Amino acid sequence: MSDSKLADQYLDAAIGLLHRIRDEEAEPITAAGTLLADTVATGGRLFAFGAGHSSLAAQDIVYRAGGLALMNLLAVPGVVGVDVMPATLGSALERVDGLATAVLDSSPLRAGDALVIISLSGRNALPVEMAMHARTLGAKVIGVTSVAYAARTTSRHASGTYLKDHCNIVLDSKIAVGDAELTLDTVPAPFAPASTVVTTALLQAVMATAAGTLADRGIDPPLLRSGNVDGGHDWNARVLEEYGDRIFYRH
Repeated sequence: MSDSKLADQYLDAAIGLLHRIRDEEAEPITAAGTLLADTVATGGRLFAFGAGHSSLAAQDIVYRAGGLALMNLLAVPGVVGVDVMPATLGSALERVDGLATAVLDSSPLRAGDALVIISLSGRNALPVEMAMHARTLGAKVIGVTSVAYAARTTSRHASGTYLKDHCNIVLDSKIAVGDAELTLDTVPAPFAPASTVVTTALLQAVMATAAGTLADRGIDPPLLRSGNVDGGHDWNARVLEEYGDRIFYRH
């Protein structure tokens, strides 16, 4: 099989997943965007968290041209991306009980805020505990996960529950267990993950909904512009100054 044929198969698989979330997740996407708009309108702050590769989708909506300036990355030492050495340590930390509670209790998150938690499997202790404790603190939680994992894996949290069980709103990424879209007789394992593509698009759909909802209410959405267009830096400086009390990535 040619490389181009495999590339076509992968892109078709990703496009198919995007069509599914468009058609099947329209209601929760609207609900999530509305929740974020409500939070902005009532003076709340926005946070996003993901561990390992799930952090890529979280980072994509923070300090982003065309994105909401109020979205802050909730960082857990050792699990933001795969830059910790060894990389396997990040996976181990996701299974540590008590870590999420300690992080949230030391963070600016408070009642009335909104937290987006991204975890493909939703089974590890860290995202489950984070959702549980965030809601105890009075924050609203949007979970982005593959619901299929709950039916085919065992929870790694003491409660036996998954991220999806502790969220105000759940967005199902539709990613198959194992996160690999292709198989080939000559390749010993499934390959070509699509979770980052799909989850990033899913969250950008939520951000677009939030911006449009704010505009419909007569509220200028606090959006950032690209620093590579004329006037972009001045625009961003104004937005960052106006909403400085709800933006934490500047400090």
